[in-house]
Amino acid sequence: MTVAEAQREVRSVYLGGSIGQLVSGAIWLFSAVLGTWGGARLGIIVLVLGGMFIFPITQLLLRMAGRPWALRPENPLGRLAMQVAFMVPLTLPVVGAAALHNVNWFYPACMMIVGAHYLPFIFLYGMWQYGVLASALLGGGLSLGLWVPGRFTPGGWLGGAALLLFGFAAWRIHQGEASREIS
Repeated sequence: MTVAEAQREVRSVYLGGSIGQLVSGAIWLFSAVLGTWGGARLGIIVLVLGGMFIFPITQLLLRMAGRPWALRPENPLGRLAMQVAFMVPLTLPVVGAAALHNVNWFYPACMMIVGAHYLPFIFLYGMWQYGVLASALLGGGLSLGLWVPGRFTPGGWLGGAALLLFGFAAWRIHQGEASREIS
């Protein structure tokens, strides 16, 4: 299997990553809602625990749609995907340290960790657009942490919106690629 074939399978199975981004964006926005009206602790718990279910929910939605939900075993990018997936939980202690220093840094720190986690997706999916998402989250997290350090939820709202918008964009990109393959 060539790299291009492996990337094509990743894009095909996961619909360009659109479903995962939509699930992630919804969890971020739900966390922001609860963080805004229920308090910081509730917002943090929802994002941390909800984040653990992004991939299983994505797979469930793909299965419910009658689609393939996993890469073939011979696809070497499956191992990269698993390694990339563990980047976020393994770096949560950094987010925790930032939030212990200033709870308002929770979402900006999460944005930066998640943004950095999307950089390998450029290769994994063979989509430069993941660089745009990574840059938006990294730049947004840094900007909010530096210039809006006294507010808790703007990063939750901004991160959720960025992920949802990217999810819809990735869906459109996937649809365009799928229609070209059919033609």
